[in-house]
Amino acid sequence: MKNISDKEIIDLGITPAECVEWVTEAFKMKHECQLPAKMSVHPQGNDFITTMPCLLPSEYNTFGVKVVSRVVGRVPALKSDLLLFDTISGEIKAKVETNWITSMRTGAVAALAIKTFRNSQSKIYSFMGLGHTAKATMRCLHAILPDETYTVRLLRYKDQAERFATEFSCFSNISFEIVDTMEALVEGADVVVSCITDANGVLLEDTSKFKKGVLVVPVHTRGFQNCDTVFDKVFADDTAHVRGFRYFDQFKQFGEIGDVLLGNIRGRESDEERILSYNIGLGLHDVYYSQKIYDKL
Repeated sequence: MKNISDKEIIDLGITPAECVEWVTEAFKMKHECQLPAKMSVHPQGNDFITTMPCLLPSEYNTFGVKVVSRVVGRVPALKSDLLLFDTISGEIKAKVETNWITSMRTGAVAALAIKTFRNSQSKIYSFMGLGHTAKATMRCLHAILPDETYTVRLLRYKDQAERFATEFSCFSNISFEIVDTMEALVEGADVVVSCITDANGVLLEDTSKFKKGVLVVPVHTRGFQNCDTVFDKVFADDTAHVRGFRYFDQFKQFGEIGDVLLGNIRGRESDEERILSYNIGLGLHDVYYSQKIYDKL
């Protein structure tokens, strides 16, 4: 069994464009995989241990299970690892640290959703929650839209917005602006990306503030439930992930992003549609990334 660390993965120099390519490939093979729903147990308090299993299509001879845990008092409190199995021998091929994988596959999926569902005239991309996931999304978005000129609008929180803009100032095709309120963040925005991990209720009560043609990507699903019933379309990476949402039965139209990529259903059909894209994260992506990295090593 090989132990694969985050450092070994980072040292491979995997590009953001490659990350988007991998999640695209994985979405397209989703119907060929065995992908049980993730399951969580709660040992004490708000601690949890979540398992995310996936069997890749037969030609890969690979099964993987990611284990994500949060334990108060541990440093870091949130941690994830993945076991990769050879389905022919039944042996464990590798134990993989998945902190880098989790961040980059999440950012890659968000960037892919943006490219897939944005309106054709998109020029203003608004971001809130400017940690690792937002930075991964920014890197992946720039990689797949390298020649487009646009504005990235940032919601101020402490000094995160200033540091975010400084970090990505090397992207000469992007200009940055910083705002102080949700209203200012959303007003006129073509794409709204939220990478916050928690929210106390909805973030903006008045859904009319979201312009026609807007795409909202709540990476961690929080804070936009009032949009569920009024937006024209809702997409997700997996139906089971959103079936339990309070307003699931009231979505005007719903589909999976993988079916859009395969051409089985339509995505955006006009620049007037307001669209939500819920991308909660698939164990499929973690396993597929881990297999790709295993092969590289």
